[in-house]
Amino acid sequence: MNVRLLTVSFHLSGCRSLKEKRQRLQGMRERFGRASNVAVCESGYQDSRHRAQWCFVATASSGEVVERALGEILRSIETSVDAELVDTQQEVLI
Repeated sequence: MNVRLLTVSFHLSGCRSLKEKRQRLQGMRERFGRASNVAVCESGYQDSRHRAQWCFVATASSGEVVERALGEILRSIETSVDAELVDTQQEVLI
């Protein structure tokens, strides 16, 4: 069993409210949460309208499958999310 955690931090310039922030980032939960081997959650800065942090946990029997899943998530975020990517961290949990 392989389990990895991807933590992604964002800056949302020009965001005027928490409602707008959640609207700009809402698609991530819907898009990536559908995968059977990925869990998604907003993990930090819930009360800040200019910052956000999301975590993605991927699991599979193969480390390559987990690495590929998190790589696809990161590439998709870089091209489709209406926020500036500030930091990413990956951690092997198991």
